[in-house]
Amino acid sequence: MSVSGVCQVCESAEASQTCPNCGAMVCSEHYDRELSICVRCASAARQSDDQTSEIDQSDVMR
Repeated sequence: MSVSGVCQVCESAEASQTCPNCGAMVCSEHYDRELSICVRCASAARQSDDQTSEIDQSDVMR
């Protein structure tokens, strides 16, 4: 997909990717290739994963 415009994170570099999660146009510095989403969405996803992994096993209903 061709992207043209300025990165919506740093607002200075040329955008080269579009985040499929939120639609933000971002430069390569602000695109998480591991997750294939922008760094803002990646940060939120990782934070959500951290909170989920901290659930005490005694809190899980059986």
